[in-house]
Amino acid sequence: MTHVLILGGDGYLGWPTAMYFSNKGYDVTIVDNYFRRNACQELDTGMLYPVPNLIDRVKIWHENTGKEIKVVIEDLADPEIIRKLFKGDIEYTWCLNKKFTGIPETVIHYAEQPSAPYSLINYKFADITLTNNLRVTNNLMWALRDYSCDTHLIKIGTMGEYGTPNIDIEEGWIEIEHKGRKDKFLYPRQASSLYHTTKIMDTDLLWFGVRTWNLRVTDLMQGPVYGIETEETKIDERLKTIFNYDEIFGTIINRFITQAVIGHPLTIYGKGGQTRGYLNIKDTLQCVHKSSLSPPKSGELNIFNQISETFSVNQLANKISHIGNKRNHKVEIKNLKNPRKELEEHYYNPVFQGLIDIGVTPSYLTDNIIEEIFQVVEKYAENIRKEVVFKGIKW
Repeated sequence: MTHVLILGGDGYLGWPTAMYFSNKGYDVTIVDNYFRRNACQELDTGMLYPVPNLIDRVKIWHENTGKEIKVVIEDLADPEIIRKLFKGDIEYTWCLNKKFTGIPETVIHYAEQPSAPYSLINYKFADITLTNNLRVTNNLMWALRDYSCDTHLIKIGTMGEYGTPNIDIEEGWIEIEHKGRKDKFLYPRQASSLYHTTKIMDTDLLWFGVRTWNLRVTDLMQGPVYGIETEETKIDERLKTIFNYDEIFGTIINRFITQAVIGHPLTIYGKGGQTRGYLNIKDTLQCVHKSSLSPPKSGELNIFNQISETFSVNQLANKISHIGNKRNHKVEIKNLKNPRKELEEHYYNPVFQGLIDIGVTPSYLTDNIIEEIFQVVEKYAENIRKEVVFKGIKW
């Protein structure tokens, strides 16, 4: 049976990924240090509903499915922790079978500070972002080099690494002809935040490891994710993933729907022409799984643009206000002075065919999907704290 190691397994995407692979019969180990939960508490941000701790989550999963997900609560910025996960002398925080599962065939790397606004609150949060994200990736790269170059690393990147160039965004690579000669390079990156800059550095680190030590890496350039429910979270109410609705950790579609439910204006920064690629949380699970089944060869780096469709902020606001008004919410849209340094109107045309070619079936932001998210947010509307919805972080 294939062993999958998920780094950052308590997060918005990490926890659903763990259940998804476990449900398919994989041996799953997850590692987390509760960074996101602690950051939410420190910054007084909002969670839509209470979420059991990771130990209770895996116990609930086992009660419902009979399947074991092993848990390690540790800080992966410590290089010795990652090395123990490969050497076999790690101490599990929770498990049923204490025997070492073995070197993982696949590692899925979510273990990063995931927020652009967080990275630019001040110099302290910038330092945390840089220290955590780069150390964890570097520690992982060296563990792979020293113990298992054959292990397939799936790193979750972000479309924000590319910025908004005035040319089509290819899937990771671009061929350039200069003075009569041609070569292929990583597609140019121009991040708009410190968080996104660390993701570029991650890619550079791993590309070095691929070229130098023949590592096998897939880089999934993911757009903003929306949604709550997956097939696994529906098994038990207590298995839901973390849902943030604030501007620090909340993604835009989730945030807009929450704003609509509580009567807060949908907050559009500037003109609202900012366009990005989006995907449903269920598609994240598909993409990671299909990537695991199509690993690169030794010494290869696969890069996929992980989105399903593109929207401007204005288009999203209009779609969500339409559904919100149908559901008797009096939805207002408000354009604010943009607190961010970014283009508000621009060309944006990413290629995203690679994941479809390996079997991913995209979901789309239909009215029914938006209605489903509204239903969950409405159910927990009494938990929403209006004072944390918008704080106006600037950069």
